[in-house]
Amino acid sequence: MKLNDNFVGDLLQAVRNSRGKDPLAATAIIQDALRSAGLLPGAAAAPSQPRAQQPQPQARQPVGKPFVDLNAAPDWAKHFKMPQAGQARARAPQADPAAPCQFLHGEFANGAGSRQYRLYVPAAPATGPRPLVVMLHGCKQDAADFAAGTAMNALAERHGCLVLYPEQARSANGSNCWNWFEAQHQSHEAGEPAILAGMVRDVLGTHGGDARRVYVAGLSAGGAMAAILAASHPGLFAAVGVHSGLAAGSAHDLMSGLNAMKGSRGRKGCQAPRGRVPVIVFHGDADAVVHPSNGAAVLAQFSGDGKQLRTIEEGGTGAAGRTHTRTTALDGDGRAVAEHWVLHGAGHAWSGGSPAGSYTDAGGPDASAEMLRFFLQQHLD
Repeated sequence: MKLNDNFVGDLLQAVRNSRGKDPLAATAIIQDALRSAGLLPGAAAAPSQPRAQQPQPQARQPVGKPFVDLNAAPDWAKHFKMPQAGQARARAPQADPAAPCQFLHGEFANGAGSRQYRLYVPAAPATGPRPLVVMLHGCKQDAADFAAGTAMNALAERHGCLVLYPEQARSANGSNCWNWFEAQHQSHEAGEPAILAGMVRDVLGTHGGDARRVYVAGLSAGGAMAAILAASHPGLFAAVGVHSGLAAGSAHDLMSGLNAMKGSRGRKGCQAPRGRVPVIVFHGDADAVVHPSNGAAVLAQFSGDGKQLRTIEEGGTGAAGRTHTRTTALDGDGRAVAEHWVLHGAGHAWSGGSPAGSYTDAGGPDASAEMLRFFLQQHLD
């Protein structure tokens, strides 16, 4: 069975069938579709259909298992709860003075809402403003889990970077997905992009970050939100990394979100970014949750028509044997402004990630190291 063809198709049909029914009935229909695919408890998958593993409390998904993102979970239809407008406020994270480095807890809020976060501060003293890498987790993950799976903190220590891990609130999305598929969370200074951009600016000011070297990356729903942030705030982010995600504007509601995951972006297509942003894309060509064509769409969105770029294509093999093809786009000065990594045989998981976190694939090239390498070559003028 091809999960992408059948599972997402069943969900689309469930949504169509639920039209005109009350919300509880609609939820029940969608849950039935999830159970029939073996993705929710209550019904076993058909013998010929591999059952995707669900994360268990205090347990990690085995390396190489498909990333069941559950972007299509029923809580997608739940609208984001906007608080009353007010002055921006932030709760300063508390440091542990005995730790050799700091992995701090914090919270930021403004008129668009509030979110908690984790912030990694390297142990080595800063010699100047530090680069800031923003990492957006996928569904069913949190900040600490994503940090463990990507191992970005160890790389940040080596390169003297701050790493910010915003955390989605369960009250905003029951599966901890960023609400990339809803129109109210896709524009400049509105919804979740406004919260995240405000958080970034606050961290830059309070922790000595370099405003010319701010980068954003994410996995799946986090990758889709990273694309939205880069498209809507090109003056804030010097580069964007999207792993197994979707282009900004791929969807505007639940139905179009499911279609986008399946590879159809509808008649409107993707929104044009407010400016060109260097981009690095990772996507498995066997991804059964977010169709691989979405990776190419992200690349096209941020690299423009590509007429002034020349490309270099090369192949390679990861440490554990997974092959890949990397296409690099160079500008007139020979600087890499876009990279597209196609991971052959890979599913929906962070390439080269650590089994200490969920939804990782140790067999591929190290996406964290390659993204950080690409990021540190970019800066705002």
